[in-house]
Amino acid sequence: MKESRYEKRLNSVRKIIESSQLDGIFFTSLETIRYLSGFTGSDGAFVTTQKESFFLTDSRYWTQAEEEVKGSRIIPYKKKMEGISSLILELKLRRIGFESASLPFSFYRFLKEKLPPEVKLISLEEEIKNIRALKDPQELALLRTAIEIASDAFFHTLGRLKEGGQEREAALEMEWFMKRKGAEALGFDIIIASGKRSAFPHGRASGKQIEKGDFILMDFGLGFQGYHSDQTRTLVCGSPSLEQQKIYRIVEEAHDKAIEKVRPGIPIAEVDGAAREHIRSQGYGEYFGHGTGHGIGLAVHEDPVVNGENKGLVQEGMVFTIEPGIYIPDWGGVRIEDMVLVTPHGAEVLTYLPRELKIV
Repeated sequence: MKESRYEKRLNSVRKIIESSQLDGIFFTSLETIRYLSGFTGSDGAFVTTQKESFFLTDSRYWTQAEEEVKGSRIIPYKKKMEGISSLILELKLRRIGFESASLPFSFYRFLKEKLPPEVKLISLEEEIKNIRALKDPQELALLRTAIEIASDAFFHTLGRLKEGGQEREAALEMEWFMKRKGAEALGFDIIIASGKRSAFPHGRASGKQIEKGDFILMDFGLGFQGYHSDQTRTLVCGSPSLEQQKIYRIVEEAHDKAIEKVRPGIPIAEVDGAAREHIRSQGYGEYFGHGTGHGIGLAVHEDPVVNGENKGLVQEGMVFTIEPGIYIPDWGGVRIEDMVLVTPHGAEVLTYLPRELKIV
């Protein structure tokens, strides 16, 4: 019988259980729970051992869990931490790993007090951080649909991005279009920042009106059946100045150099370095402070993080963003962001909006 996608995913977790000499792992992040079980609700926990897996939830989600959860036993609880501790005791687990990045300290302290001293809670971070990093064909199909809806929304909204138009009105129009076309939710608050505000990397749309000569930085994404898109374009209202053209060209070149660097087996830090070194060589290094990209899937920001500190390697099947930028205070900023899929031969750019400087 063909192995289901959830069995495949659980087997990858069981390899971690074996290599880390654990009796099991429990998960509390909703994205990982969805990845391993299919559950789409807003509360629950997941425990897996070498032989079995268990989805735990309260009465609000019992019926939903029966419909959605695949290949795992459903265990009811009244209180999450008591449910997890009871199952650990019932299964007689002694070394149990947990997602340290998602478990609140108060929950950890409760478990330490509730469980006997011989039960060891093992913090896992490096071991599991790439658990969702390699995307399968179904995941890629959902990512492509999310990208398509967001891209259509971009083109739909262009008419509002003109002199006298308000940032917030354009953002609301974009959000309405996305949801009408099937988006479950925004991936994050839509960023539309014009003029000097475009120097704010995360400048949420405001009541500011767009003026002639403004850069307009737009960063937008959405969730579709759990999977997200994320892309950024920078436009200009009216004819760009020579300095605006220069800054835009530098960012575009840095973006392209990073994408050209992507291939299986190279250090992730080298992708970041390709963009960063180009911007630095042009004299603008101090104005590019964030990482070059991030993984994207069930969460808008997930592993791998594309920065100079990541010691990992690029792997076939990863999907992450490439998004260098230059942000000059009291002047403005430029960012160009695309999502790429790592193939055996390099990067396939999944997002497809035009990259040349668009005049509105």
